This record gives sequence, structure tokens and C-alpha cells, in this order.
Amino acid sequence: MSDKNKSPRAALRWAVAAISLFSAHVFAAIPIQQWTQPSGAKIFLVESPTIPMVDVQIDFDAGSRRDPADKAGLVSVTAGMTSKGITAARAAGSGPYDAALDENQLSEAWVDLGADFGASAGSDRMSFSLRSLNYPDLLPKAAQLAARQIADPAFPDTVWQRERQRISASIREANTKPATIAAKAFAAAVYGTHPYGFDVTEATLARISVDDMRQAYRRLVEPCRAKVSIVGAVTRAQADALATTLLSRLPDAATGRCEAQPPVAEVAPLTAPLVREIPFASAQAHVLIGQPGYKRSDPDYFALVVGNYTLGGGGFVSRLTQEVREKRGLSYSVYSYFSPGLHAGAFTLGLQTRPDQTAQAVQVSRDVLARFVAEGPTEAELKAAKDNLIGGFPLLIDSNRKLLGNVASIAWNNLPLDYLDTWTRQVERVTAADVKAAFARKLDPQRMVTVTVGAVAASPQ
Repeated sequence: MSDKNKSPRAALRWAVAAISLFSAHVFAAIPIQQWTQPSGAKIFLVESPTIPMVDVQIDFDAGSRRDPADKAGLVSVTAGMTSKGITAARAAGSGPYDAALDENQLSEAWVDLGADFGASAGSDRMSFSLRSLNYPDLLPKAAQLAARQIADPAFPDTVWQRERQRISASIREANTKPATIAAKAFAAAVYGTHPYGFDVTEATLARISVDDMRQAYRRLVEPCRAKVSIVGAVTRAQADALATTLLSRLPDAATGRCEAQPPVAEVAPLTAPLVREIPFASAQAHVLIGQPGYKRSDPDYFALVVGNYTLGGGGFVSRLTQEVREKRGLSYSVYSYFSPGLHAGAFTLGLQTRPDQTAQAVQVSRDVLARFVAEGPTEAELKAAKDNLIGGFPLLIDSNRKLLGNVASIAWNNLPLDYLDTWTRQVERVTAADVKAAFARKLDPQRMVTVTVGAVAASPQ
């Protein structure tokens, strides 16, 4: 056995470091192979044979948009609890990981393999990620252990009681910070009753039981709903076998049976402006301005990306920075961004300023936004934005992990398989008129949420 095989964790670190030496290959065309397994799982593969490593991401429609309103946080804590131990295999066997493992034993098993595995949940999806060397004595074992963790999480109640206390303490700490208060107030105002705006609180956590986790997991994590993205040194046949192993222990893995999930309502547009001024004794006032934006599938996507670079996404060259910071010194940092998802994610304009300057900073920011929506970018601004975005594109795919994230995004959002190959051309063809029209369709400066926290200065001592 080679030295690298004797120390898989060290070998994995070596492989990760070596990627930067061979990343030039990603600047060429990136062929994405796609097929559907009998289970209904959709597989997306980019073969990257230079480094003996494989990265996998499995996504399910099991994000927080599936949370019950009174149990906000359910899918997030469920994802986190999948690492806290596994039950004994449901079918008797002689596999190396068929026995029950508690959280420490499970963690040690991953360390022994020198592989990384984890789960998380965002607004739209629950994701499992695996990174392993593809050595024949390592990858099959990593796949088997991952399959067990995906299919048979134990959800131990004693661990959940501990975790609930830890998360509750984190919430209490975060709620003492003006940034948290502003973010929560902003989300509630922008999203209303939509799940994107649900607030995870001590009360909602207290209502969540391990039985709730098990039921949600059985309902949402099914092979027929899986989108499996794979980047690494594997062939299509190897990738298909790997995906099959990862999903093989889930119920109905062989049948492809999948009942439709209930629809989630769209984010309601704002009908009027809303201002929330929250007093807070702090040196800086936190300001958030925005409204529902757009879905990731929206055809205006590229025009909005290019336009937002000029408005507030381009750092020191953005209009907001020039007008709010450089010309008036009202804020050290000011920015804007969109958060598109399966539903209309928020457009957000944010800054911090001295409490006594809040009104002026808000007015200047609103004026800049209104003018941009009405007029769009200049030709010089448009060229600068496109040059920067196109020039920075290679940095978005210069490692297996970054490439995996892009492939998973293509899979999740049903984007064309040649999306990465055509990305720069899509940016290049955006015109100033496209930007102006897209912003006019998506944003109404007269119907914005404005949240300020700390705008009232602290009382003198």
C-alpha cells in the first residue's frame, strides 16, 4: 500500500492542494453528462480525471420552504441531526457499517476514511455532500458509509435536547445584535407569510420533536426527488454506480415511486411601502431596503446580474458606493444584491451609518436606486460591469468544489447543460436597454420595505 493510502486524510489534503496546479482545464468547455436512474434520481456528471478525488452533492426539495409555520427550523435541524448517529442497518448484512454508530463513532469512521460528509438545508433544498479520494479501497467504503448516514439517521432524542439548548443559546445571543434584529424584521416585512420569511425562535424549536424529524425526513428525502451532482475522477459507469450506492438504502430506491409534494405559494408582491424604525442603542445604525425580487428561472437573470454590479454589487465602482460613501461619507460600506430561488428572493440594499445620519443615508440610497431603475446604466458602466464579470468567471470554477457547486445549481434550477460554456456570452450580449427594462420589471422604488435599527441615537449617560 502506498503512503497516500496509509494516510487518506493527508492524501486528501494533497489532492485538494494539487487542484490549483491543474485548474486550467476548467477554462475550456465543461461537458456535463446527464441521465435519470430507474429510481427517478437525476445524475449530473463532469469527469475531472486530473486529481484522484471525487466530489458529490445530493439535493432534495426539502428546504425550509417545507417547514410548518409553527415549527420553523424543522428541516434545518433535521439536516444537522443526520450526523448525530445512525441506527443498525434495517436489512441484515455483513457490511463494515451495518452496526449502529453514535455521533462519536460516526465521526471517527469518517476520519478513518479521510473523507468528508455532511448535510445542510437552505431555503429551497436539503443537501448532502461527499468528498473522497477515489482509491478503490477508500471510495466504496465512503459511499457505503454515506448511504447509511443518508438512509438511517438515528435522531437520538438526548442529542436533540442538547442541540436545542445550544441553538437556543445562539439565537438569544444573535438577538442582542442589531444586524440580526434588522435581518429578521426585513425578512418578515418582505416575505410576509411566505416560508422564506419564517423566523426560527426558541418557541418554534421547542415544538420540534425527533418524531417530527423522522416524519419530515421520510416524506422529503426520497430517491425519486434526488438530484445528484458529481465532479471528479470517475467515468459515467462509475458515477452511476456511486449514485446508486448512495441512494440504495432509502425506501423505494428501486421503484421510482414519487408522490407529488404540495405546492408552495409564491411570494406576494408588496402593495405599499413599509417603514420599520427599531430603536437600538448602538454606535452604528443598520439599514435594509428592498422588496421581493425574482425567481432563479427568470429570463431577466443575466440583465439583473450585470445591472446590479453597477448599482451596488461592484464594490468601490458601484453607484451606491460612489454616492453614499465617496461623495458624502455616510457609510463605510453600502451594497445591493438579489437572492433568487425557487420563489422570488429578496432584493436587498444595505448599509451601516451613524445614527444621526440615517435619514440622509436612506434618502440618498433611495434616490440612487430610483434613478438607476428609471435610467439604467451608462454605456461606460455597462462595459465595466461586463468586463469585470467576464474576467472573474474563471475564479468561479477553478476548483472541483466550486465546479460542483455550479453543476449542482444547474441541476437544481433546470438550467441548460451548456450553461457554463455560454455564461460569458450571455453576459456579453446584455445591453443597457436590457438592464433598464429588467430592473423596471422587477423593482418599484415606490413600494419598498425600509428597516432601520439603531437610527435613534443612544441616550446620553
